Amino acid sequence: MQVEKIRASDGLELSYVRQGSGPFVTLIHGIGADQASWDAIASQLEMRFTVIRADLRGHGASDRMTCCSLDDLVADLGRLLDAVGAQKTHLVGFSLGGLIAQKYAIENSVRLDRLVLISSVAERTDEERARVLTRADQIDREGIAAVVAAADERWFTPAFKAANPQRIAERLEQLVQNDHRSYAAAYRVFAEADRGMAFERITVPTLVMTGENDPGSSPRMSRLLHEKIAGSQLRILPELRHSVLLEAPDLIAGLLLDFFQPT
Repeated sequence: MQVEKIRASDGLELSYVRQGSGPFVTLIHGIGADQASWDAIASQLEMRFTVIRADLRGHGASDRMTCCSLDDLVADLGRLLDAVGAQKTHLVGFSLGGLIAQKYAIENSVRLDRLVLISSVAERTDEERARVLTRADQIDREGIAAVVAAADERWFTPAFKAANPQRIAERLEQLVQNDHRSYAAAYRVFAEADRGMAFERITVPTLVMTGENDPGSSPRMSRLLHEKIAGSQLRILPELRHSVLLEAPDLIAGLLLDFFQPT
């Protein structure tokens, strides 16, 4: 696995890794995580694909930031694909990564083979958006630690928490260790950027999935995406909440492989 760097258009240095061989698959992680959140899934994809995964600006080994927009994150993805020579790629986005993938697919469908939106938000109601903005304000005032308890509740099923306390503690500690200003900036994008997406312009084969009990990236949102993206497939994952990459990597990897290599 190679660790490499590129420069964003505004000069920020972004870190990414490449592994495997074959057609390209590009994986975009969620807020407060990094490219390592795909480790268990990438290890299964790399046997058939060249897997590309970057640390979003402000995350992981990429440069820190104080503000950004969804357009910045989409432009970073375009520069990454140029840098690795991916004329076309399968694109997979989780949570905030799903918003980035949505916008990229709307604007650059010619570069995509297939699109997967995992635990992705869409057209929040006023009440749903108010809850996210309340957390954003709390992060600004009190820091990331203030939202850890709420994340623990939203992300994991009770059974997984009972069986894997150390893994959950490590994930929540990773969340707290994020750069506060970078996290706050990315969280504002996550809170606001689902407004007005032109889903009908997504023309590539698309798979939409989320956990049955995900309160933030809810089944309602995934069904809406499925209805608005012509020809898309929908999978509601029984019992799971938000953090499906950590809790069910084998399930996610299997669904991706089936979707990318249909019989």
